[in-house]
Amino acid sequence: MQYKVTGNNRELSDALCKEQHSICAYTETYLGRSDKKDIEHFNPTLKDTPDDNHRNWFLVKAQWNSEKASKWTRYQPILHPIVDNFEQRIIYRDGNYWPASNNDTEAANLIALLKLDDPELAYERYCYIENLKDTMRLSSKTPQQFMDDLICMRPMLVYFIRAIEEELNVTVNFDLIQTK
Repeated sequence: MQYKVTGNNRELSDALCKEQHSICAYTETYLGRSDKKDIEHFNPTLKDTPDDNHRNWFLVKAQWNSEKASKWTRYQPILHPIVDNFEQRIIYRDGNYWPASNNDTEAANLIALLKLDDPELAYERYCYIENLKDTMRLSSKTPQQFMDDLICMRPMLVYFIRAIEEELNVTVNFDLIQTK
């Protein structure tokens, strides 16, 4: 696929949405029908160049894309969000994201640029996880069975994936969803 600077990118947007399981690549919140979605060029300097490709495209909520757009040069060097060791360099603890090392400027810059430490987003994530914990306690299922059933029956209710896996000690497996 190719991003069309002045064309229709619906097919690319749909493919990214499916690949990301309708989850914003930056906020990890659900991308619903009423959300304005943007194809985000992680490195905006690559847009409309031969180096702009699938590794640079993410589907995100428009608000996050617009807030990031003007700050790219301020947050260099930066960690690419799909590096193999991402979860070792950016850790999730107590409802927030932190660089694993105080000396990891790239990780700190990514957190700041994408506003992964945004207080309102952190609170939304906290409330979502607490609600899942409460609902899980009311069920007679193990945490993993509860999550597997939820993802099969209502996948749009499964987001904040990293927080779910870290706090509930389960695996979120989108492969369980039946394709139609």
